[in-house]
Amino acid sequence: MTSIEGAPAVSGARSPRPTGPDDNVRLGVTAALVTYFLWGILPIFFKMIEHVDPVGVVANRIVCSLLFVGAIIWFRKQFGEVKVALRDRRTVLAMCVSAVLIAVNWLVFVWAVANQHVLEVSFGYFINPLVSVAIGLLLLSERLTRTQALAIGIAGVAIAIQAIGLGSIPWISLALAFSFAFYGYVRKTVNVGSAAGLAIETIVLFPISVAYIFYLLAGPIPDFYADPMTTFLLILTGPLTAIPLVLFAFAARQLKLSTIGMFQYIAPSMQFLTAVFVFGEELSTARLASFGLIWVSLIVFTYGSWKNRPLKPA
Repeated sequence: MTSIEGAPAVSGARSPRPTGPDDNVRLGVTAALVTYFLWGILPIFFKMIEHVDPVGVVANRIVCSLLFVGAIIWFRKQFGEVKVALRDRRTVLAMCVSAVLIAVNWLVFVWAVANQHVLEVSFGYFINPLVSVAIGLLLLSERLTRTQALAIGIAGVAIAIQAIGLGSIPWISLALAFSFAFYGYVRKTVNVGSAAGLAIETIVLFPISVAYIFYLLAGPIPDFYADPMTTFLLILTGPLTAIPLVLFAFAARQLKLSTIGMFQYIAPSMQFLTAVFVFGEELSTARLASFGLIWVSLIVFTYGSWKNRPLKPA
């Protein structure tokens, strides 16, 4: 049991109610909802800076994320965790790989939003959990349940339908799904917290990011820092990257993994609605059919995960 400390006593007032397991669950649910809501509105945010070179946006996002997460680590006094991780060669190599994967994910995402491909972004994050299961099968020798195998099979049909309907492989969706799934896999191999991990990843990418920003400023492209609103939005990429990750880490500690899994469809659902009703992207018959099959596969996948969850001991 934990309690609220540090609050001044008020004569005649009721003392604060101690927080317990139920409070932790409520806080975890709130943190998860805020996390996925923030991830869901990212297309709207990045649409506001679509006039900036996508690589430049990602470079600024990396720099601002490092500054913001550095402030969080300083406030939480976690520099020791970063130092310990940086002393281990295997951890550093793994974080370099995860840094490249998350940079690819961010770049594809920003480019897709700027070029009216938010439906493909949504599709990619819908299939991401299924790709993660497939990676676990191939790399971790995990066994598939029947429902998981059925869900992945349905998702494969959905991808094929979208590829036929679009006349090409939906590379944006696949790039987002695979880069984020492999990112999750690599992060599972190292014992580094969310904030410390993001700090190390942005440290790895920081020199290249700064060099590219100076390259843009020295080139013929107009100085995007000349517009105060653009500058403010680029700075805002830092907290919009770090805050959801910190909240997600908190939610993951308070909630069951199966509960967290139920929230993961909020962001791609918001992105789907944004693409259709805000950005006016075309929802063709093939796309509608592929999304329908993906939703069916996710229902099957979620049901199977719930059915096969470990029973709580009496």
